[in-house]
Amino acid sequence: MTPEPKGRIVTLARAIREGRIIRFVGAGVSMNLGLPSSWDALIEKCAEEVGFGCEQYVQMGDVYALAEYYRIQKGGISGLLQWMHSHWHPDDVSVEHSEVHRLICELDFPLIYTTNYDTWLERAFDHYSKPYIKISSASDLLKAVGHSPQIIKFHGDIDDEESIVLGETSYFQRLEFESPLDIKLRADTLSRGVLFIGYGLSDINLRYMFFKLSQLWKNHHATDHRPASYIFSPQPNAVQAAIFNQWGIEMIAREAATPSIALETFLTELLEAAG
Repeated sequence: MTPEPKGRIVTLARAIREGRIIRFVGAGVSMNLGLPSSWDALIEKCAEEVGFGCEQYVQMGDVYALAEYYRIQKGGISGLLQWMHSHWHPDDVSVEHSEVHRLICELDFPLIYTTNYDTWLERAFDHYSKPYIKISSASDLLKAVGHSPQIIKFHGDIDDEESIVLGETSYFQRLEFESPLDIKLRADTLSRGVLFIGYGLSDINLRYMFFKLSQLWKNHHATDHRPASYIFSPQPNAVQAAIFNQWGIEMIAREAATPSIALETFLTELLEAAG
């Protein structure tokens, strides 16, 4: 029987306390700082740099094709990364004002995967004097020793151009699900569940990942032993909940005035239940 929402919180909090849950963090967490939609601003910047109006540019392909065109025209994305640094890390924004980031640090997840390029998670850990190991490439895997939490930059780190998954070429490579970080994720999720926060329910990267991880368990005939995983949504959605459930993902929803408040409420409940 599926537990009631309160029961799910208690069950999830216990798994977090025992180190049996991985956290996966999406762009919605960074937007909690009051930053603009990263993808919209990014594509607008690409259009400007290659001489197109944004409205015309977005009609020519999806975000990966448009970013690939930028890379071809500019011979790389170093200029775009410099813009990301300044645009996504403005001087008037401080991580200490984000209750969500404080709660993420306080919950003590052993592994935090993120598809965000920015450095707000790392800044939060630094601000609250929490040790961590950042992993964004195969060479970083050698650092993964000891008991410090790991922050795995699954789509790359803004400080390492080679690690960035942005244009169509790098995105297609990621779809193969065979990179060193993919292999690490597959190994990590064999013994732990995952909690996804900060993602739109229609995010194709997220849904593809759900599918691949579900197939991994199915192919090994171990679906009945798969650790429970969860996704947080700032509003209920029965259709998406049913689809996620077939992949072994339980949805937990909290309605509030804004998605940020809903997420903060959820994380506060988790921290209190984890004790």
